[in-house]
Amino acid sequence: MADFEITAEPGVPQILTSREFDAPRELVYRAFTEPDLLAQWLGPRRYGMKIDEYDLRHGGRWRFLNIDDAGNEFGFHGVFHGEPSLDGIVQTFEFEGAPGHVQMDTVSFEDRGGRTIVRTNSVFQSVEARDAMYQSGMADGMREGYERLDELLAKQIANS
Repeated sequence: MADFEITAEPGVPQILTSREFDAPRELVYRAFTEPDLLAQWLGPRRYGMKIDEYDLRHGGRWRFLNIDDAGNEFGFHGVFHGEPSLDGIVQTFEFEGAPGHVQMDTVSFEDRGGRTIVRTNSVFQSVEARDAMYQSGMADGMREGYERLDELLAKQIANS
């Protein structure tokens, strides 16, 4: 299951994804929750990443910027809901270039005997908002980010 899987059912304002990683659940969770690790893999390679705020707790806010070679910044922000844990993370997600289009993301980390399946459930305000996100290159960006995460996890395991 190393392949990135994405499902967007017609007429349903939701996107489901899954991806298996060759790393223990605790390490994958750390890569999702520690800002210094998150900045090394989240998003496409062509962008730099700056974590502006990351308060991992119920009601805590997060914000990061993707920065292109010309110095253009693309901001994203949200709020954590519930206490993030190995069982999962729930947060809102909003691209600052399209204010008011908020999605609710749930990420889970499933232990597979030393491997981990990461599943996401993104719920949108409408099917049109879901389609706009999908058409913006979401799948390619996630696929590339997860490839970068594979590389980071392999380095973390080699250095432990």
